Formats: sequence, structure tokens, C-alpha cells
Amino acid sequence: ASLLDEEGNQDESLDSKTLSAEDQVKDHSTGTRVVAGQIFLESGKSDSQSEDEENFHSQEEEKENSLDELNSLEMSNLLNKDLEEAEIQNPVLTAIGGTADGEPCHFPFLFMEKEYAECTADGREDGRLWCATTYDYKKDQKWGFCESEEQSNKRRQMQEAEDVYQIGMKILNESSKKAQKKVAYQYLLKAADMNHTKAMEKVSYALLFGDYLKQNIQSSKELFEKLTEEGSPKGQMALGFLYASGLGVNSSQAKALVYYTFGALGGNLIAHMILGYRYWAGIGVLQSCESALTHYRLVANHVASDISLTGGTVVQRIRLPDEVENPGMASGMLEEDLIQYYQFLAEKGDVQAQVGLGQLHLHGGRGVEQNHQRAFEYFNQAANAGNSHAMAFLGKMYSEGSDVVPQSNETALQYFKKAADMGNPVGQSGLGMAYLYGRGVPVNYELALKYFQKAAEQGWVDGQLQLGSMYYNGIGVKRDYKQALKYFNLASQGGHILAFYNLAQMHATGTGVMRSCHTAVELFKNVCERGRWSERLMTAYNSYKDGDSNSAVVQYLLLAEQGYEVAQSNAAFILDQKEASIVGENETYPRALLHWNRAASQGYTVARIKLGDYHFYGFGTDVDYETAFIHYRLASEQQHSAQAMFNLGYMHEKGLGIKQDIHLAKRFYDMAAEASPDAQVPVFLALCKLGVIYSLQYVREINIREVFSHIDMDQLLGPEWDLYLMTIIALLLGTIIAYRQRQHQAIPRPAGLRPAVPQQEPPPEHQPPQ
Repeated sequence: ASLLDEEGNQDESLDSKTLSAEDQVKDHSTGTRVVAGQIFLESGKSDSQSEDEENFHSQEEEKENSLDELNSLEMSNLLNKDLEEAEIQNPVLTAIGGTADGEPCHFPFLFMEKEYAECTADGREDGRLWCATTYDYKKDQKWGFCESEEQSNKRRQMQEAEDVYQIGMKILNESSKKAQKKVAYQYLLKAADMNHTKAMEKVSYALLFGDYLKQNIQSSKELFEKLTEEGSPKGQMALGFLYASGLGVNSSQAKALVYYTFGALGGNLIAHMILGYRYWAGIGVLQSCESALTHYRLVANHVASDISLTGGTVVQRIRLPDEVENPGMASGMLEEDLIQYYQFLAEKGDVQAQVGLGQLHLHGGRGVEQNHQRAFEYFNQAANAGNSHAMAFLGKMYSEGSDVVPQSNETALQYFKKAADMGNPVGQSGLGMAYLYGRGVPVNYELALKYFQKAAEQGWVDGQLQLGSMYYNGIGVKRDYKQALKYFNLASQGGHILAFYNLAQMHATGTGVMRSCHTAVELFKNVCERGRWSERLMTAYNSYKDGDSNSAVVQYLLLAEQGYEVAQSNAAFILDQKEASIVGENETYPRALLHWNRAASQGYTVARIKLGDYHFYGFGTDVDYETAFIHYRLASEQQHSAQAMFNLGYMHEKGLGIKQDIHLAKRFYDMAAEASPDAQVPVFLALCKLGVIYSLQYVREINIREVFSHIDMDQLLGPEWDLYLMTIIALLLGTIIAYRQRQHQAIPRPAGLRPAVPQQEPPPEHQPPQ
């Protein structure tokens, strides 16, 4: 499926995700919920709260007893009230025209020996809906239309649009070829022209980003305005983005905030994420950690519930400024030749290559597309060769289930057991999950704890996470928040999303730790940035690599609004290079400055140095050496940047934004050389220059005549110093005369000897290359 399909799923209503009953764990306190194979309390309790648990349970029992004591009369009254409300909510349909105009429709009614509980188009060639006003149509011939002719035409048009939309989506989801996806979008365009809301959402985003349709921001804006009028949260969020970034409209942060707020109220997760970042950074609103926490927690709950046992897709964060400095190093992408080499090794039976390729295809990333079929095949080959890691991952795939691998607890358990018996931590963790949730085996918390401990001791993140959850909830062990915190921290060091989520919950509620809103927001933000919308980072990068800077910059700008530091620096970089033609030339530097500023506030060193450069040279702002000095100093002190130290040395040397001080200049140059080997050559040249300047300055400061007037030669060389000097001069003169005489002596040449003829140069084709 295309990324726009993900776009369609990424901001669905918050109530759309529910957990299956089989994932629930029995015999747990009220308020417990399960998120992707982990037990977690909805509202965490601190140490002081744990002693009140017995009272809490007794209160819950009293509530249940009080409900049971309701007498049958009261229950019937409640039931009658509900039925009355249901009748009010479902108005009776009245027949229009026909033989019973104005009479109520009768449901069910009998037609052609078949009962109908709703209006039908059966028996009519024009497809118009009708109903009978008595039970037996054949007997009484009483009928009327359920809709006016105008309503009928509109309904048929919408049905036709829905059919076209479904055809487009089917092609889009089933094909991976670009040409086929373009065909799919032609169907979606047709459906959008027929006012199909979902099709309009797809097409408007495609026009905005240039995905399979030619980029047209003006057309996308018109569609977003139309969607906003219809109350579409996606349309509201996108229109807010256009006003925030000034694309196709005059920039207005106030309007952007209004549209973002409406989008968030409609359940759009990206809008919530944008508002979370704005409240956290204080962009267009007063800075409020608690408001940021509310928005980020809401999105993080959705992202965490979507994480599977096999983990989500890998988020590839490629910084364009770093890649320019070190091509290929910063991206972490695997070259096509290298992937083919690994595939060759795997085909030859190299087990490590098979496992490695299996993991790459399972999670995606590093230039490899997610492909469960390929992953399954590679793991199968390695497992047949006896590799425990491959067996464990096959267990994971069977435990989760997918289009390729049918869900099977029994098969998963077999693979987990084989891997665990060989001491594999992934298998041990999988076996622990089976015993914890009773998947294919009876629930056994002691065995679950044992296997999780074994996996955690080998550093496997899933084992650490589940062990933390068991200590947090007191399952199979005594509740211990300190132990839970320890294991969540260990799992977070391995980059597990749910570990960040659990730590964020603990810091947000002050459970086992001092409550810290700031820490909780940073952790929730990390979780939110692992959502499915993060795949847009890779699409934007590919667009840039394909030479489509306009498409790339728009995608990066939307991600920058969501608070992605990588997107902020990449958008600023493209604007800085003046590669995006959709942004006016006069606006590039001010916009780049804004995004460098946001990226710098999130700790990106290059962005901080860029801010110094912009203020130093006056790009997008006035020349301000003092502000430039402040940014360079921050980069030097906080991130130990050699570039910033060198710049500070130069500013001290020239006295720009600070009092001139050659000694401090030398100190900063030395610090730059120590911080980075790459800085040693420019530092050496700068120090040479500084030495010359220092010498000239010293000469200027002293009076040469005054120095010579104070020298006493009699005291320095003795009373007869003039005789010594004359003797030395005479010797030097005699030496020069003797040397010149030897030079003028003619060397006799033998008769008939001609000067040697120089050798001819070889023809050009034999000359060595220059």
C-alpha cells in the first residue's frame, strides 16, 4: 500500500482501536489494560497509594452489590425509558407519492414472498427506494417512495462514487508499481470530482505532496477548504498546516491554531501531535507543559496500542546537512550492491545472512522495504539449518499472525520452545509471553517470570520490558516500582517504544519517581514520533534524492510542524540551498532561519551553528555579531562543537561582537584543534596568522630608536668592539673577492666539439598523462 494509505489510517478516531478479549489477563485489578502484550494500569499508583488498595477493592464490591439490589420494577422502568428514547431517535419514514402518499412505511413488509426490514429498490428499474405501508404489498398494493427524486439521484451518484473509490483503493493497495498507483489515483480523482469525501482527502494530500499526481498546492488548498466546510478533521488539519507554513496562502499562525484545534477535536492524531509540540515549544501559544502532556499522551496511547510483538517499522532519520558532509555515512542506508551480496550469501546457505535479511524484511528500513513473505522464507531457511534466532523470530511471526503467516499459538509455542532450549533470549521471551497470557499453555506467572528473567539477563529488550511490567503490576511478584523503573530504563536504552511509553506514564503520574511533566512530555514525544506517519520521513528523503525538492520540502515542513527535529533541519537545509522553487527567493532565508531555530532548540549542533552564521552574515535577519557570538558559545559549551570554537576564536581575534583579545582567540583555536582532528589544519593556519599579527602589534607598540639608544656596545662587546667588527668585515670582503675571481676563470673547450643537440620530444600519443 502507498504511504497515503497509511495517511488514511494514521488519524482515525481515537475510539476506533479496541483490544481483543483474548489479550486480556484474568484476575487483575480494575483499571488494568493490555497494550501490545503488556499489562499496564490506566492510572498509575504511587507507593503511598498501594496501602489503600484493600479499601478500593471493598468499595468496588459494594458498588457491585448495590447494582444487584436494584429491584425488577426499577430495571423495567429503565428499560422502558431506553425504548422510548430509541423511538424518538428513529423517526418513522413517510411514503412519498405512490398509492399511499403521506402514510408511514410498514416494516417489515412482504413483497414477492420475501420480508423487507428496510426500504428496497427491488422490482424497480430506476433503482429508487420504496416501501409498503401495510404488511402484504401484493394484497393491498399500498406503497410509496422513501426518498424524493433529488435524494434518489444524489444517493445513486454517491453510490457510483463509492464504487469508483473502491476500485481505486483496490488497485492502490494491491500494486507496488508506480504506474499502477498512478492509474489508481485517476480513479480517486474521478471519485473526488463526484464529491466523495475519502477520495477528496486522498487526492488533496497527493496534490499537496506530489504523490503520483503532479504537485499543485493551489488545487490541494481548494480541496482542503471544501473538506473543512464538510467538517473533515483531515481537511482542517491540512488547512492549518498551509496557514502555518504560508503555502498557497498568507501565513497566519492564529488561523493555523484554529484549524489545528478543530482537527484535534475531530480526533485527528497529527493535529493533536502538532498542538502538543506547539504547547511544548511555545509556538503561537503560551508555553504549557501540562497542555502538551495532554495532547502527546493521547497520541502516544494510540501509537503504543498499535505496536505488535514483532515491533513497528524502523524509523529512518536521515539528516541532509550531515549527509552532505559525509555522503552515505549519516543515512545508514544499505547500498543495493551490498544487499545483493547478502542475498547471494543467503542463497548459498549462509545462516547469518539469512537471519539478517529476515530481520531487515520483517521490520523494513535501511533501504529495504518491509516484506513479511521474504522475511518468513529467510527465517525458515535459517531455522531448518538449526539457527535458534530464526526459530524465535518464526515464533514471533506465528504468534502475531499476518497475511502471509496465519496466527497459530501452537506453532509459535513449538518454535519458542526450540529456541529457548538452545538458550536464545528471543525464544525465552516469547515463551514467557505464552505463559503470561496463556497462549497455547495454561497461564503460569512463575514460569513467565523465570523466562523473562533469563531473557533480560542476556540483554533482550522484550524480556526487560515484560519483567518491568510484572514488577509494576505485581503479577507473579511483589509490586516493586523501583525494579519496574530499572527494567523499563534498560529496555528504553535498547530503543523499545513501549519502554519509553511506560516510563512516560510513570513520570506523568509520579509513580515510583518524582512527577516530572517535562520528562514525561519528552518521553511521550519520542513515542509519538515512532507512529506510522514517521514513514513520511523516508518518502521525503526519496523525493529529495530523485531531484523533487518541492515535494520533499512540503513533506518535511509538515513533519517539522509535528515536532520532528530531523524534518526541521532538513526543511531548513533545502530552503538554505534555495532548491525549492515553491518558496519565493526573498522568503527562503527567513523561513530557513525559523526552522534552524526550532531544530537548534531541540539540541541539533549544526542548526545552532547555522543560527550563528545567519546572524553573522545577515541571512534572513540583520547582521548581529553579539547574537551570533551567543549561538556559537552555546554550541561550544553544550555540544563541544569544533566549528563553533573556531568561529569564537575568529570573533575574539577580530573583536566582532566581543572585545578584541588575541590571547582568548588563541585559546579557542587550541580548543577547536583538540575537539576535532579535522580542525587541526585550519587552526594551524589561523595560529600562524595570529603569530604574525601579534608580532606586528608588538613592533608597533615599541620605539626602535629608543631601544638602540639604550644599548651600550662597550659594555656589550668590550672597549675594542670596533676593531673586531672591522676584522670581520675585511674577512668577508676577501672571501667574496676570491669567490668571484674563480667564477671568471675560462674553462678551455676542445676543438671541433659542438654543443649537444637536445633529444626530440616523443609524439603526443606516447607522452605520459598529465
